[in-house]
Amino acid sequence: MPKVLDGVRVLEHGTFITGPAAAMLLGDLGADVVKVEQPAGDPFRAFRGGLYSPHYQTYNRNKKSVTLDTRDKADLLLFDKLVGEADVYIQNFRPGVAEKLGAGEARLRASNPGLIYCAISGFGADGPAAQRPSYDTVAQAASGFLKLLVNPASPRVVGPAIADALTGFYAAYGILGALYEREKRGTAKGRVAQEGSSAQKGSPAQQGGSRGRRVEVSMLEAMTHFNLDAFTHLFSEGEVMGPFSRPRVSQSYVLPCADGKWIALHMSSPAKFWTGLAQAIEKPELFDDPRFATREARIANQELLIELLTGLFRTRDRAEWCRRLEALDVPYAPMYATDEVPEDPQAKHLQLFIDAVHPAHPQGSRWRTVRSPVSFDGERALDVTAPPLLGDHNAVLRSGASPWAPRAS
Repeated sequence: MPKVLDGVRVLEHGTFITGPAAAMLLGDLGADVVKVEQPAGDPFRAFRGGLYSPHYQTYNRNKKSVTLDTRDKADLLLFDKLVGEADVYIQNFRPGVAEKLGAGEARLRASNPGLIYCAISGFGADGPAAQRPSYDTVAQAASGFLKLLVNPASPRVVGPAIADALTGFYAAYGILGALYEREKRGTAKGRVAQEGSSAQKGSPAQQGGSRGRRVEVSMLEAMTHFNLDAFTHLFSEGEVMGPFSRPRVSQSYVLPCADGKWIALHMSSPAKFWTGLAQAIEKPELFDDPRFATREARIANQELLIELLTGLFRTRDRAEWCRRLEALDVPYAPMYATDEVPEDPQAKHLQLFIDAVHPAHPQGSRWRTVRSPVSFDGERALDVTAPPLLGDHNAVLRSGASPWAPRAS
């Protein structure tokens, strides 16, 4: 795949998920990412013992690792060298911590005015909650999103670290905007000088030069924005959505099959889908029933429809239901467990799962992951570098050489 961020240098000073996820997304697009870790390493490394946990591996591919304690003068000098060569700096410390580590924006920008400085926090840089610790569940709850996931009949937290990962996505989104602006502004300035034009005083080229931006995002802001649909319903209709509001309107179902496997349906509103489903379950008259005959009726009576469909779907294995539903163009998918997805024919066709040399077993097992979902000009992202071992570029950095790859000419 074309490395669209080839030559962009990202310095990541992150731990756990939000900062590392943002840097990984940039690395997936070809940026050269150096991860700065404390000598003990990103705490996520040791979540299952050792220093290469699955948690750490998830968000740290396509990176290099150096260990630096910026409270040490010698290490701070090495850190400053990296800052001076970087295009982007990412940290996800609590507000004020970066300054204590010598990594505050003012200090870094003094030596690198073009630096794009990304600060990720839990609740924002200031305000009454700014200093509160925040993790995934905290942000989901504070944004109103968790209330849409928890089943009131069995109230417990479910699912993956959505808030952490999405905050990383939003941070990368902001960084890409700042990179584009800096590149566009710098190019415009160079073009004006080259052409000998007299740019108007106060033009963007003259005002900004190639100065970087401060990109800020908090987990609360990211998750609240991601929960936009619920707030739109609140503001436009006064409706407070619950965990079944969206599935009821979209007519979404999960149904058990005879073999103990599950299948998912998303019926939406087109009548043809319901006609196809009626044929698949061999109940062509079912949707003549006034309780199910219209979209509004099906929404109002979804619990009854769930009960009816559950009984019917328990009569055949999932493979047979998949065959029937696909033949009749009904929107469905097997509700896979994680270990089933790599064997799906479409996943294989799309080459969704890729591998690389495992740094801990260079002559043995391969390291496997999910590729970036973005393709450019039909080329998929099939090349990946496994997450680095702790400090794998220390020797290069401490020798006086640069861990960065040469910039593209």
